[in-house]
Amino acid sequence: MLFTITGKHVEVTEAIKNHAEEKTSKLPRYYNGINQVEVIIDRGQGSSFSVEVIARGEHSNIFVVTEMGEDAYQCIDTAVHKLERQLRRKKSKERNKKHTGNSEFT
Repeated sequence: MLFTITGKHVEVTEAIKNHAEEKTSKLPRYYNGINQVEVIIDRGQGSSFSVEVIARGEHSNIFVVTEMGEDAYQCIDTAVHKLERQLRRKKSKERNKKHTGNSEFT
């Protein structure tokens, strides 16, 4: 899986990079088709952070989550949690779609 982290108006430290990579490395567990994850950290006015996580999957599936808050680590955690919910929902929809055919044997 390809991982990219970018900082806008903020320097991305090694600790933030490791934290984001550790959290996003678990995403393929929820949806197998994820092959690229991009994390964008932006420092807004004052001390607020905006974290955007973009997960790209097979067949042009793109999942985007944005989270704002005072702590970059907290924003990363919350954004990844929201993304996990999106991925679980997508996977369950695909599974349900496979099993809605007509039954020939009843």
